[in-house]
Amino acid sequence: MMSDRNTAPLFAAALLFVAAYAPAQTSSQPSTAPLPTPAQTSAAPVVPLDPALPTVFIVGDSTARNQADLGWGDHVAHFFSTNRINVANRAVAGRSSRTYIDEGRWDQVLAAMKPGDFVLIQMGHNDGGALDGPKARGSLKGLGDETKGVTLTDGRTVTVHTYGWYIRKYIADTRAHHATPILLTLTVRNIWTNDADGKPHIERDMGYDADLRQLAADQQVPLVDIGKVEADRLEILGQEKTALLFPIDHTHTSANGAELVAECVVQALRDAHSALAEYLAP
Repeated sequence: MMSDRNTAPLFAAALLFVAAYAPAQTSSQPSTAPLPTPAQTSAAPVVPLDPALPTVFIVGDSTARNQADLGWGDHVAHFFSTNRINVANRAVAGRSSRTYIDEGRWDQVLAAMKPGDFVLIQMGHNDGGALDGPKARGSLKGLGDETKGVTLTDGRTVTVHTYGWYIRKYIADTRAHHATPILLTLTVRNIWTNDADGKPHIERDMGYDADLRQLAADQQVPLVDIGKVEADRLEILGQEKTALLFPIDHTHTSANGAELVAECVVQALRDAHSALAEYLAP
């Protein structure tokens, strides 16, 4: 028989294993408590681009790139024929449609963009944040031209625009470079609610779908509905198996979850008959 001293480390290790892999968010009702966010890296990978090939740029936040292999943008390249197109993941963790522009990230993408390129634009997860304060990144709600002057913690005064204004800027700048803008609906969060019959359903819209559809119609830009494809896939998996793909919080996936979302991106491109689908691997 093993002594208490010998079994203690094994018991502790078992507790750590259970804590690490226990399903999260298994309640049928979304929690109102603030959730922790994973450690994030903001340095985009340096990917050599073949100037002879068109490039698809991914512009987004941590759902597309978050540490190594934890965003769908790090997983989607192998679905493309990369001997015919470059895949450049330029998403940056923690950024909104506003801060991606304000920090010069968008200018860097534009500097590398050329005629015939594509830009996948997926912004919104961070646009509901604060307009000012230590983590100033929110945009004004709506699609209009309203603005608000905001004083940042370093004393600078900046002009904040609406979500629609920022998305229209991405579209206009892309077209000015004779490239093709493509809007994406947002990735799905692991938040479930019960319908009238008590059957759980995952959240399908965190509040930006209507704006994106209106922008797509007004600007005559393709809209690729990743959210619907992903939500359908996750509901087939079920609540418990889905929780395993969101080990940290309800927004950020594991590497396996990122691979699933990348598959959904590919399926949504095909469903939308996107011109970009021509470059997908057979």
